[in-house]
Amino acid sequence: MNREDWNARYTAGGLLWGLEPNRFVAAETTELAPGRALDLGCGEGRNAIWLAERGWHVRGVDYAAVAIERARQLAHDRGVELELEVGDVLVTDLEPGAFELVLIAYVHLPAEERLQLLDRAAQAVAPGGTLLLVEHHARNLTEGTGGPSDPSLLWTEEEICASLEQDGLTIVRAEQVRREVDGAQRPAIDVLVRAVR
Repeated sequence: MNREDWNARYTAGGLLWGLEPNRFVAAETTELAPGRALDLGCGEGRNAIWLAERGWHVRGVDYAAVAIERARQLAHDRGVELELEVGDVLVTDLEPGAFELVLIAYVHLPAEERLQLLDRAAQAVAPGGTLLLVEHHARNLTEGTGGPSDPSLLWTEEEICASLEQDGLTIVRAEQVRREVDGAQRPAIDVLVRAVR
């Protein structure tokens, strides 16, 4: 889907992903000391807002202007401040080594652009910082529920780990995780990778 498709999808109804943070994002970041966080592909801001409520200074980037406007309104309603911008995660200026947490959650890109995003995200992680990635796993297409129907947009832990290690990060956790989906007969299959610099 392109920018216009995402804007149309966000315009069509209520919040696409709800107000609560992704369960894996919450579980993996709860014990981290707050600092600067970068949420790449932040959508309507559910993860960014949750982090800000816990003391993080959050910068969120998404290329869907409708999503960013919703994130701004939600942040205002929840009484938190976020640095939100409409931008393409592949070209937006990212400060090298500036973030104690870099988050990538459910960003749909083809393989070459995924590797570019991983490289850019890794470079933004501060010394001692964490990169957390949660994405639809390649197995989800045939064994899971939801997510992109185009296999070129799906991720594997092997490709993620190889890219992040090449950029000097150490892998702390890399595995397939299952996520229950309301009304579905089987869970979604995601890939979760946590790495540190």
